Amino acid sequence: MKKLNRTTANKPVQYPVRVMQFGGGNFLRAFCDWMFDVLNKTTNFNGSVAIVKPTKSGDYTALRTQEGLFHVALDGVRNGKLISEVTLVESISTIIQPYRQWDEYLALAEAPEMRFIVSNTTEAGIKFSSTDQQTDCPPDEFPAKLTLWLHHRFIHFNGAADKGCILLPCELIEDNGEALKSSILEYVKLWDLSQEFEAWIVNHNHFCSTLVDRIVSGFPEDRKGAIINQIGFNDDLLVAGEDYHSWIIKGHDLVQEELPFAKTDLNVQFVDDLSDYREMKVRILNGAHTSLVPVGYLAGLRTVKQSMDDALVKNHVLEVLSSEIKPTLTNFTESEVDAFINAVIDRFKNPTLKHFLLTISLNSTSKFQARLLPAFKEYTTLNGTFPKRMAFSLACMIRFYKGSFNNEIININDDAKALKFFKSEWSKVDEGRQTLSELVQNTLANKNIVGDNLSAYSGLVAFVTEKIQDLEHKGVKYCLENLYKRSYEY
Repeated sequence: MKKLNRTTANKPVQYPVRVMQFGGGNFLRAFCDWMFDVLNKTTNFNGSVAIVKPTKSGDYTALRTQEGLFHVALDGVRNGKLISEVTLVESISTIIQPYRQWDEYLALAEAPEMRFIVSNTTEAGIKFSSTDQQTDCPPDEFPAKLTLWLHHRFIHFNGAADKGCILLPCELIEDNGEALKSSILEYVKLWDLSQEFEAWIVNHNHFCSTLVDRIVSGFPEDRKGAIINQIGFNDDLLVAGEDYHSWIIKGHDLVQEELPFAKTDLNVQFVDDLSDYREMKVRILNGAHTSLVPVGYLAGLRTVKQSMDDALVKNHVLEVLSSEIKPTLTNFTESEVDAFINAVIDRFKNPTLKHFLLTISLNSTSKFQARLLPAFKEYTTLNGTFPKRMAFSLACMIRFYKGSFNNEIININDDAKALKFFKSEWSKVDEGRQTLSELVQNTLANKNIVGDNLSAYSGLVAFVTEKIQDLEHKGVKYCLENLYKRSYEY
């Protein structure tokens, strides 16, 4: 079987770089890059994508080897019919690791055709750090890297108004466009950059808050042979996802004019207000993932589909959504919320998606804060007591972060500070230097971990402690069957 690259596929780069993208993981490739490919093939968009590695480790070796090419396998129900299609995505032309290619990274700012900036650096990615320096090549945080890039572009083009950019962050935080803009302006102040540059950022760059939705399960190991035979290439970056997709963009009218999605069949909407869309999607779809992952994983399940096939775990997710999150969505009718919940469960049960729980667990602490914490707090205000299902998912998350369960190592991927915190806290318990209750108290009081001082919630420390003990001695199944009962025997 042939190796996939632009020579073997006879797919030379046709378009100038018009998009700079921070991140080249499965989601962005199967969502944004797939969409840009559709724009190139069906409209006059005529632009390729430069991928920038936002972190120090790795350099997208496979993407470099395949010269930006990869296939996306999409499955789902469209207009009542089961569809399955595999597409060669050709939109990526350039891959840059700024920790080793800083000059090449800044050179992208000199490209006159450059117009769009896309990012997905997880919920923890858009933040300001006063330790980042203007002389760092590069600084640590993504917004700091971007500020230096924009400043280089400003200087190179003498502050030309038409050389500003349209920014489309995909991180799942509220008002992600405004958050990114705010972080950049903080770096402008920290580094004492010119007022003229600050005015150029504000007046000639368009920070669009967006909301993205597509389940991307990653490399389809179980279907690899059949798909490779179909496409005729070995593709190490083959990525599978669901056919369903949605990109909702809040931005200036010119953004809609310059991104000709209206000329395609893509499900892209331009709106004046994202808040209701975001609240529904983040609390239900993303909240379902975050409440499911540690519970399913500790139950010995490894994919979303396996979890949906387990009656107890599936019921847990349904109860989180219908009994604890649904009452907090007061801007929607009951039928609207029910319809979205049912659609999410159907998507989770898609038989062709092998969505690994461990993959979804990336940065679970920040995901809890963004996806579950708001509903957790609102439910408590409405009912006078905390939501037991979400609290149990939180207990499972804390136990998950010990890094092992049932004599199996769990490869946790999170912010270094979060990993250090849990390692220290669990070591103290294992060595007898603190009790499990003290660990829970410290965790729930740590705003960097859970987003607020949850230890102040009456009975929550005792509940979470008890459930972690039950997990240890009796397992997930017992906990789910006896969630509302107190357990005193160990």
